[in-house]
Amino acid sequence: MSEEQKKTNYGADNIQALEGMEHVRMRPSMYIGDVGVRGLHHLVYEVVDNSIDEALAGHCDTISVVINEDNSITVKDNGRGIPVDIHKKEGVSALEVVMTKIGAGGKFDKDSYKVSGGLHGVGVSCVNALSEHLRATVYRDGKIWEQEYERGKTLYPVKSIGTTDERGTLVTFKPDGEIFKITREYNYDTLASRLRELAYLNKGITITLTDKRHKEENGDFVHEKFYSEEGLKEFIRFLDGNREPLISDVISMEGEKNGTPVEVAMVYNTSFNENLHSYVNNINTHEGGTHLSGFRRGLTTTLKKYADASGMLDKLKFDISGDDFREGLTAIVSVKVAEPQFEGQTKTKLGNRDVTSAVSQSVSEMLENYLEEHPNDAKIIVQKVILAAQARHAARKAREMVQRKTVMSGGGLPGKLSDCSEQDPEKCEVFLVEGDSAGGTAKQGRDRNFQAILPLRGKILNVEKAMQHKVFENEEIRNIFTALGVTIGTEEDSKALNLEKLRYHKIVIMCDADVDGSHISTLILTFFFRYMKDLIEAGHVYIATPPLYLVKKGAKKEYAWDDDQRDMINQKFGGAAGIQRYKGLGEMNAEQLWDTTMNPEFRTLRQVTIDNGTEADRIFSMLMGDEVPPRREFIEKNAVYANIDA
Repeated sequence: MSEEQKKTNYGADNIQALEGMEHVRMRPSMYIGDVGVRGLHHLVYEVVDNSIDEALAGHCDTISVVINEDNSITVKDNGRGIPVDIHKKEGVSALEVVMTKIGAGGKFDKDSYKVSGGLHGVGVSCVNALSEHLRATVYRDGKIWEQEYERGKTLYPVKSIGTTDERGTLVTFKPDGEIFKITREYNYDTLASRLRELAYLNKGITITLTDKRHKEENGDFVHEKFYSEEGLKEFIRFLDGNREPLISDVISMEGEKNGTPVEVAMVYNTSFNENLHSYVNNINTHEGGTHLSGFRRGLTTTLKKYADASGMLDKLKFDISGDDFREGLTAIVSVKVAEPQFEGQTKTKLGNRDVTSAVSQSVSEMLENYLEEHPNDAKIIVQKVILAAQARHAARKAREMVQRKTVMSGGGLPGKLSDCSEQDPEKCEVFLVEGDSAGGTAKQGRDRNFQAILPLRGKILNVEKAMQHKVFENEEIRNIFTALGVTIGTEEDSKALNLEKLRYHKIVIMCDADVDGSHISTLILTFFFRYMKDLIEAGHVYIATPPLYLVKKGAKKEYAWDDDQRDMINQKFGGAAGIQRYKGLGEMNAEQLWDTTMNPEFRTLRQVTIDNGTEADRIFSMLMGDEVPPRREFIEKNAVYANIDA
């Protein structure tokens, strides 16, 4: 057979039947989302989820996570321990089956686990497949059992290595460099955020995190303990700690409706934002779903009924909408579902229809009791709702004004926008640039075929502290909306975006590499997070990274993005090099700005992602809200990472 015939012949031999573990290694993103930073941390969550499932089944109350010096991870729990006896069908130890077979595990046996999180029973075997080395140690029936693996393949049969009074499972794994090529370094804060969240969602469980790569001043390893006595009630206080409360206490309930365990906690604050966070079996369902629909229905129906009966709405000349009841509300809804059905692009939208009525009934009963027992708080909430309705009508007029000026409704582009000639949005990018000076340099340096420039005047409005109609009335924000071409949504959902109309698929925030530039970037990100979150979740928002220094000696020159790089280049040039510090984009000429920051071949763009919606909400409210002490504490803690100009 000729080479040409081999290429065109398509028969049974061309079909690759990959075994489970091989398929995981060939297509890891199908199982853990990606092979970057997010996927790397997801490996830890999958192992921890197994321990949490043991806790939900009532067999475990302590989980420890350790980041070892070599960036391997150790997870230990005091559960029942994975069974080690011989599996009848497979003919090997059940431990080996669990660790090496995709889809194997006790989660499919309803007698073992009523509910479970993780990736639908594929978790720990995926971790094994994507690790260069994994050791599983089981403490069960008075013995210690062990087995090791390399890239998912067993090194030896399960063996007993001693006796013990303990029980539980210990897993140590090191991610495989062949899979995780970008980084294998774990971020302590990222893991701490998720473990803290799990402790709040599963009260009464102790979770610890230890980092053996770093030590405290007293010589001990960096260590935190997460434990919650009150669950979601404490979680709400933690999330809303940077906002001014409107009512005296957290409204909360915990119970079971129609066989579905439901836990809800909510509180009103003086802000103008709605912050709803929902979970199913500890999975953050950031796309919402039937449980969130049930919460909204129960909240709106009950509050509307109370407000009507109070007579406080009699003088209002227009109807109250569902949005009005949720302004200034922070709420968490957590349900445990035996067989969750997920929908949506990222499979994080709950589709079980029976959950809607279960949550709606629970919320209605909770609110009716609270409003009856706290008449003063009830009055304050209704007054907040009335103010929200009045502001919504003002915002509608402002929103309509913006809509009239958008490209899609026939208006012109902002006068300051220098557009590109390319018409395909996937190939287009827009730079949001601080000030006319830097904007002028960027216009000269860009590739006008696919790069557009929108200069912004000074610092845009801090939307964290502004009412909605003030946001839509702000000229710089109107210009962003108009330039991007997205519609602003309806009165019912004022922050819904029509991404099909987006004119640029890369939106790049390009500010000076100094304190003011960082502040402006944060203001713009706050606006995107609160009013255009869809853009971030779709991966359209980026931050440019202009260099801090130009190092020159004779004919030689190189750019440096931090002090260490500057010193390294200076040393490479033999010392005594001339060093120019760029305090602003305007100090570069057009060619320099193109070479370092705008040229796709050489630039570094940092994509903005939301790994943890609840933590992002807390950080934005802290950095941009009214409360000064938490912000000062955060800055002092993280000042070591900041570039502060004299």
